Amino acid sequence: MNLANKLTLFRIVLIPVFILFMSFEFIPHWAMLSLIVFAVASITDHLDGRIARKHNLITNFGIFMDPFADKLLVTSAIIMLVARELVPAWIAIVIIAREFAVSGLRTIAANEGNVISASNLGKLKTTLQMVAVIMMLLKLIIHTDAWFLPVKNWLEANAQILWLLPDVVMYAAAFMTIYSGVDYFMKGWSSIDPSK
Repeated sequence: MNLANKLTLFRIVLIPVFILFMSFEFIPHWAMLSLIVFAVASITDHLDGRIARKHNLITNFGIFMDPFADKLLVTSAIIMLVARELVPAWIAIVIIAREFAVSGLRTIAANEGNVISASNLGKLKTTLQMVAVIMMLLKLIIHTDAWFLPVKNWLEANAQILWLLPDVVMYAAAFMTIYSGVDYFMKGWSSIDPSK
């Protein structure tokens, strides 16, 4: 197994670690640890593709597992943020529904001998989702970690716009999720035969 694929698998392994930290508040600095794990996992998403392209390590495993790992990471994070009442449930539903729909389209196309590769919009969507999750985790840290109480008080008193910025980015990510999904179907529908 090449390095790029190992990084993809490492990202998947980090997901239960992230969920563990997000689930148990008795772990010291659990929110900070959650952010670190998610950030490392997000960085591997950038690295595995870059390494695969640079060193010609592109494999069928990587083509399918890389986006799967992304979907698993982002949806797990969004669900945990919904559980923490930081993200509305409808955003999680939109993201999960889009990923199922696009994955279904790709599977049907693959069964018919066509490969629908990830689009630039899809990559932008994933990046925006990851940035939104990181910003929400930063907000969670400031809100829950005693070390950051002065920062929280200052933001609430002097910089409401900064306090609301993670929410704005999360809504933008939800919009991009819908938009990229529609774009994916418009471009990918021609790759399948609905009569089969």
